[in-house]
Amino acid sequence: MVRQSVMGVCLAALAMTGCQSNQGGGGQMRGKNEPSVVVKPFGKTKDGQLVQQYTLTGAGGVVMDVIDFGGKVVRLYTPDRSGAKADITLGFNDVAGYETHDKYFGSLIGRYGNRIANGRFTLDGVTYTLPANNNGNSLHGGDTGFDAYVWHSEPLSEGGSVGIKFWMTSPDGDQGYPGKLDVTVRYWLTPENVWRIEYEAVTDKATPVNLTQHIYFNFKGEAEGDILDHELTLFAESMTPVTAGLIPTGKSVPVKGTPFDFTAPWTIGARINADNEQLRFGGGYDHNFLLNSQTGKLAPAAALYEKTTGRYMEVWTTEPAIQFYCGNFLTDKIPGKRGRNLCRRGGLALETQHAPDSPNQPGFPSTILRPGAVYKTVTEYRFGAK
Repeated sequence: MVRQSVMGVCLAALAMTGCQSNQGGGGQMRGKNEPSVVVKPFGKTKDGQLVQQYTLTGAGGVVMDVIDFGGKVVRLYTPDRSGAKADITLGFNDVAGYETHDKYFGSLIGRYGNRIANGRFTLDGVTYTLPANNNGNSLHGGDTGFDAYVWHSEPLSEGGSVGIKFWMTSPDGDQGYPGKLDVTVRYWLTPENVWRIEYEAVTDKATPVNLTQHIYFNFKGEAEGDILDHELTLFAESMTPVTAGLIPTGKSVPVKGTPFDFTAPWTIGARINADNEQLRFGGGYDHNFLLNSQTGKLAPAAALYEKTTGRYMEVWTTEPAIQFYCGNFLTDKIPGKRGRNLCRRGGLALETQHAPDSPNQPGFPSTILRPGAVYKTVTEYRFGAK
């Protein structure tokens, strides 16, 4: 990887784009074939930490505003079939929005994405207790997960791609988890309009690790209604049913013949109100799907399409599973970025992962990282229009 300082990236981009450190967000960036990274202050956390915003402009036309507070994607501009760009993700215009309304929007999630039952697990004969921050379970790393850290960060540039490197250390005992965990995450934006996420971690003591990204999509545009008309394909012939507390039962079941069968494209709203116990438990879709590819190599996981704009996306990952969440708990009390409030199911998340509660489920693939091993996963979101 090529590592450059903020000034180095701006100087390199200056010849092509007139990069300025005080330039505005993605909506002000210039057209295609001008890759650049622009850095400016985003504000401060409630405890006074300075937050920086990186604007990544890709050669293919996609633009991302990302902050080092939780690695959050604040804005994501992609072209529709006519070439017009719109912000297709949910977020807030300031740090206070995340701290007040929803800390997970667009965030890096860890140490353990999704839920761990009853906030505890046993590893090598020792039982560890975690914050029970979600109906008696531990969700997304606990009370203070990786989404709440201000990460170390620096711009990246390699070939025609631009990006950001994030890194941090989670100390032994952080949120109850064992081991000092050193984490590095890289975001890349390629000329082919691919947002590539590379996760890496090492530990000095055995610990569960399950990193993911909690970005919400609405291809009609941020605060432009719900996502029930989006067409979803999941490359998954089975899913893991859950209890009323959204903890996997430990089983996997075929999706064929159920409202969870997205092996061919279906609009999300077509079967969301079906008489189905699993849908009642989740208030809609909020479930883990087991991907057809279990090789650990980069393979297709999902595809998403919205017909009025023509926007589509493919999700590829090395992970064995994906959580499909259709925003059941979003409400019209949440402000949007353009002066309009959100709505229920105003965005959907496709979180690549290992299965929820894997530390307590011996039948699931292990999420335990041990000293001397390196946790490495890759997920790509590939954008286009047709």
